[in-house]
Amino acid sequence: MSDTVFRFPAPGPEPITADLDGWTKIEGNPTMRYWVQHSSLDGSMISGTWEATTGTWRASYQFYEFVHLIEGRITITPDGGEPVTLMPGDAFVVEPSFRGTWTIEEPVRKHFAIKLK
Repeated sequence: MSDTVFRFPAPGPEPITADLDGWTKIEGNPTMRYWVQHSSLDGSMISGTWEATTGTWRASYQFYEFVHLIEGRITITPDGGEPVTLMPGDAFVVEPSFRGTWTIEEPVRKHFAIKLK
């Protein structure tokens, strides 16, 4: 592979298991684990794989995130907005101003790309 095209390997054996900054469990006891599988050369983007079990988090975003949902079902409800239910195959974006809830209705696996700068 070249320096300009990167194919994700399978997630490694050592995931990060701490809840994301700005995420608080509010229903059930959901867990998450994720792998940062690539960082851009200039450090402005990260991408990888994220998995979560059922339950609900209150989430507050600081960064732009693109998601491709591989497995599971999520209902995302922005504060003051309508719920959006996402299924395998769906691709979506979460803006850095997002505040609301993520309800994991079926265990989830997703690929993500986050713009840090």
